[in-house]
Amino acid sequence: MYLKDFEIRWNDIDANRHLANKAYIELAAHTRMSFLTEQGFDRGLLGKLNIGPVVFYEHIYYFKEVFYGKPIQVSLEVSGLSEDGKFFEFRHNFYDHKGRNFAQCEMMGAWMDLGERKLIPLPEQILPFMDKIERPENFRILTKEDTRKFAKTPVDLS
Repeated sequence: MYLKDFEIRWNDIDANRHLANKAYIELAAHTRMSFLTEQGFDRGLLGKLNIGPVVFYEHIYYFKEVFYGKPIQVSLEVSGLSEDGKFFEFRHNFYDHKGRNFAQCEMMGAWMDLGERKLIPLPEQILPFMDKIERPENFRILTKEDTRKFAKTPVDLS
């Protein structure tokens, strides 16, 4: 399992003096990009291919509070991937200094061509990077329908 070590910083704390909501999202994103960068799938390669990740949603489940002054670890697994790599789903678990799971984050996204601003399959030379991320027992092949499972649609102002 890929684990990233972090120190909770002063600006990661909210008014209740525990880890702020925004910090969970930032730590999860940093963990994903650290893993990909370590595998050679870095900003340079993304720039060369003119692609970028787009997030559809991030859901966080909180189990326990965590406070300033103790180290934490954030894990990464790929819990779903479409056959062409266009859609992906990651799961992160957050662990305190004693290895206790205090939160979980599920996120789904896709890859976008930054010139055309359209979703695209992951280029074939990049797809093997996704195979290096640990997959849980309940890993699944994603389809476009999975990206719409919450049936949310925009509602414009009149």
